[in-house]
Order: sequence, then C-alpha cells, then structure tokens
Amino acid sequence: MRHFTSVHDVGDLHNALQKAKQVKENPYADQKLGKNKTLLMIFFNSSLRTRLSTQKAGLNLGMNVIVLDINQGAWKLETERGVVMDGDKAEHILEAIPVMGSYCDVIGVRSFAQFKSKADDYNEVILNQFIKYSGKPVFSMEAATRHPLQSFADLITIEEYKSCDRPKVVLTWAPHPNALPQAVPNSFAEWMNATNYEFVITHPEGYELDEQFVGNATVEYDKEKAYQGAHFIYAKNWAAYRDPNYGKVLSTDRSWTVDTRKMALTNDAYFMHCLPVRRNMIVTDEVIESPRSIVIPEAANRVVAAQVVLKEILTHLG
Repeated sequence: MRHFTSVHDVGDLHNALQKAKQVKENPYADQKLGKNKTLLMIFFNSSLRTRLSTQKAGLNLGMNVIVLDINQGAWKLETERGVVMDGDKAEHILEAIPVMGSYCDVIGVRSFAQFKSKADDYNEVILNQFIKYSGKPVFSMEAATRHPLQSFADLITIEEYKSCDRPKVVLTWAPHPNALPQAVPNSFAEWMNATNYEFVITHPEGYELDEQFVGNATVEYDKEKAYQGAHFIYAKNWAAYRDPNYGKVLSTDRSWTVDTRKMALTNDAYFMHCLPVRRNMIVTDEVIESPRSIVIPEAANRVVAAQVVLKEILTHLG
C-alpha cells in the first residue's frame, strides 16, 4: 500500500480484517517496523479520536510522531494557484507540502469539505496536492468526501459484534444544527457495499448522497420501515449533496433522532456513531447510554484501523 484514501486501497477485506485481528491481539509486535521512521500528522480541522488514535498507532509501531495543526501552529496557507498573495495567507501550500515531506516518511492529512466549491471538494484538491507534491506515502485522516480510517474501524466493530453472517446494517440521517460534510456517510456506504451485508440508507428527501457511494444500497425514505429487523443502526448527519442545495441544512426534523421507540423496531440492534455526537439531536441519552450502544468500542477500534494502514505503508516502504 502506497497511499490510503478509500476502501479500494486495502485489497481483500477478509485479509484486512485478519490483519486487524492480529494487531488487536498483539499491538506491539511490529515496533521494529517503524524504528527511525517519522509520521507527520497534518490537521486542517479539529480532531479528538483521529488525532489520538493515529498517534497511538504510530507509537505502537515504533514511529516518531509529529503533529501539526495548520490553524494554530503554522502560517496560514494559500491553496489556490495564481492568487496574488496580498492577504492574510503568508505561505503557499505548494511550497509547504514538499517542505513537510522532507521532514518525514509518512504523511496523514485531515481536511474537510469546505462547501465553497462542490467540484473542489469532490475532486479532493487538498488531499491530492499532498499525494502529488509531498513525495511521501499519504493517508487520509478524513478528507472532503471520505473518512476511510473511521469506516475501517466501523467494519471491524460490526464484525466483532455481529450475530449472523449477513446482518442488516442501516445508515440513518439524523438532525444537526450545522451543515456537516458527507465524508462519513459516503465512506461508510462505500465500505458497507464492499461487504455482503444487507445495507440500507434512510434519510429525508433532499439528502440523497452521491450515487457512486450509494452503490447497491437500498434507499428507504420511510425511516420506520428501514429500522425494522436491523442488527446495526449507524446514525450520522450530513448536509445536502445535490445542487443547488450543496452544503445546506434543509431540515432539523427531530422525528429523525434515534430514540428508544425506533430502536424497538429493530432486531435488538446495536447503536453506532463516529463521535462526537450531539445528544438529543442525533440520539437520545437513553439510546447512547444503553447496553446496545457500542460507540466506545467503535472509537477504540480507530487505533486498530490506523495501525493496520500504517503497517501496510511501512511494509511497502521497506
């Protein structure tokens, strides 16, 4: 593995899950692999789980780890070519990226959709500039359209908790006061479509995702019908994708909040969310605090997912 940006980079999912199991059983088995190798983690956006879990994964592999918060610990970066830099941005990303690359062996990048240009977001302009100009392996710590480390951890978690070979997994939209990117639902859908699970997406009309990510999923606008018989409920908000409403909040309908009444329609389903979560908007206290909530084990598996990816990249480096 040279770069990691989507499910397509991990190869066979069964093999990837076996590697995750091995990492979980013995997280310090490959400390020599990362000796004298430096991981640079670059954050254009806030993070808790991604920052801590990826740093922990690098340390487990014996790597040196550098964390750079672009908004607090660096010059403001210009990302557009051809701009007259007479404003508050002191450095261009096209100089910054190769400099960063000269200080490390592997680069992780976190850069959300900005909702200014749908084309720029869905062409992954920032992430692809790092891949093109850094000269180093690059992995996504959440980009404009995908969050593959989160989705890998989600898959590991479902495999650990499933009670049948082909569980019904439901991705449900839930209300939020702000406009959130489609990265997590896009990525989750892409990874679920790579499995043999029964996969359903439910959301209000107007919140349709890009068809390339929806794939073979069943789209059900009737949320109660979607919940019926589910083994896993994965809640997430996202802003509208379709033009002319790209990046907009179309609804904060609280009837979509995950509550005990809707969970009672399921097959004793587990509740999942990537965190952070707005309680009593996305999910009620009763559901997230219930014994069927697995948001904490799900978050813990973020270390495992990141470590598998870093191990594969380091193995490729030799």
